[in-house]
Amino acid sequence: MNKGLLIVISGFSGAGKSVITKKLLREYEHYAYSVSATTRNPRAGEVDGKDYFFITKEEFERKIENGELLEHNNYVGNYYGTLKSYVEDKLAEGKDVILEIDVNGGRQVKASYPDTISIFVTAPNASEQSQRLRGRGTESEDVIRARLTKVIDEIPTALTYDYIVVNDDLEKTTERINRIIQDQHLRSCNQKAFLEEFEKDIKTILDK
Repeated sequence: MNKGLLIVISGFSGAGKSVITKKLLREYEHYAYSVSATTRNPRAGEVDGKDYFFITKEEFERKIENGELLEHNNYVGNYYGTLKSYVEDKLAEGKDVILEIDVNGGRQVKASYPDTISIFVTAPNASEQSQRLRGRGTESEDVIRARLTKVIDEIPTALTYDYIVVNDDLEKTTERINRIIQDQHLRSCNQKAFLEEFEKDIKTILDK
C-alpha cells in the first residue's frame, strides 16, 4: 500500500474552501481530515478528537519546543496547530490527508514537507469575491473591507501554491480538485511501494 499524500487547501475568505473540503470528505472515502489541536475551551457540542484536540497551553508550548507540530499560530490568545503524529498516522494508513489552513500555516507545512500538494481556492473574479462576503449577511462593512484588503495581501503567497483553482461551480470545482490530487499518485516518486512489490513478485517468478 502506497503512503497517502498531504494536501493543503487554502483560499481567500468566502472563496468556498471549507465547503469544498467538506464535500471531498463526504464524497470520497480515501480522504482524511486533519483534526487541529487548540488551547481554547470546547464549545457546546464539540467533541475532543473529532472537532479539535483540546490541550493545555503548557502542553501546546511543549509540543512546539519538541517539534511535534506541522504548523501553528496564535489567534486571540489561543494556540491552534496541526499534530505531526496524527497526520503521519493517517498517511501511513494510505489516506490522503487534507489540511484546510490559512496561507501562513500552508507556508509552514510546505517548508517541513516539500512534497505537500498545495491548492489555493479563489472566486472567479473580484466582484464575485465581494458579493460572496456580503452574501453571508453576518459581518459589518468594515469587516468586509478588511477581508477584501487581506485578499490583496494574500495574492503573492497564493502564487507560490502548486495549483490555483477557481471555484465557479461547486460540483465541478470539487471534482477538479479531487482529480488534481489523485493524479499526483501517478508520479514516480509516489509509486515506490508499488514498484518495490512489483520487483519482489518478478524475483519470485524467476526463482520458480
